[in-house]
Amino acid sequence: LGTRAASTLTEVGHQSDGIPVSKTALSNLGPYRLVKLVHDGEGSRIWRAYHDGSQKFVGIKTLSEKYKRSRERLGQLKQEYAVGVKLNHPNILRIHEFGIERGTPYVAMEWFPAPTMKRRIHLGIDRIAHLLPKIILQATEALAYFNEQGWIHRDVKPDNFLIDDEGEVKLIDFALARRKRGTLGRLFGQRSKIQGTRSYMSPEQIRNWALDERSDVYSLGCTIYHLIVGNPPFTGTNTNELLKKHLRAPPPRLEAANRNVTPAFSSLIRATMAKKAADRPKSARALWTQLREIPLFLNPPKPLPPQAGEDAG
Repeated sequence: LGTRAASTLTEVGHQSDGIPVSKTALSNLGPYRLVKLVHDGEGSRIWRAYHDGSQKFVGIKTLSEKYKRSRERLGQLKQEYAVGVKLNHPNILRIHEFGIERGTPYVAMEWFPAPTMKRRIHLGIDRIAHLLPKIILQATEALAYFNEQGWIHRDVKPDNFLIDDEGEVKLIDFALARRKRGTLGRLFGQRSKIQGTRSYMSPEQIRNWALDERSDVYSLGCTIYHLIVGNPPFTGTNTNELLKKHLRAPPPRLEAANRNVTPAFSSLIRATMAKKAADRPKSARALWTQLREIPLFLNPPKPLPPQAGEDAG
């Protein structure tokens, strides 16, 4: 939803009321007119669509052709709706509806035309350096609210935050989310299938232990490190090497990679990546409270002048 495609991925026509529609086999899903394919990923597609009833644009997520008949992927799409439809927070993408039209399952969601954090990193962190304190606080606030509603996200990473030009943040993608378990559930409950993204997975997630919000805090710490430095805290030449580093290697220090980061902020982010969950901040809310009190930079960066072709306003 947040990807700004380098080129139009589908032909676009125009109807009499001025709203363009895609000239593809799919022109509408339920009450939504498909306007433009903005992201064509390996597992899913994201469309910009128009809802005549509300006269507003929405995002539509469908499964890619490869996974249209996958029961697992369909289950994840339904899960994203079931989790997201109950959430109401300015830093979390709103989910509106799940439907199946002519054999095509879809989820309708808030239209927020902004790149992912991963894309922002790729375009150059210097472009958004002055916004990083705001971005990090909003990302942490979003995760705190998500956890407080009883959910563990299980896939916190730069791909799953959208960031607009003013630094407004939206947490997205709830397909892997699971309910928090109580004490007995953590001790005796059935383990979930190991899922997530290897560069950001907590040690307990790798070991397939029962998870609480401190697992998401670990993943958020890895994400914040990546956002500030430009690469994840742990890398490896193969999967086993990478996972062993999550399990055993000490977390790197932010100030070693970016000398403008304050030692206090670096120590806090390092604590989020502690191997033992008990050594991390106890929740995303506790982390958010500490982040509000600790400056990120020794010398706050200033906004860079607009590049050629950018809107100076």
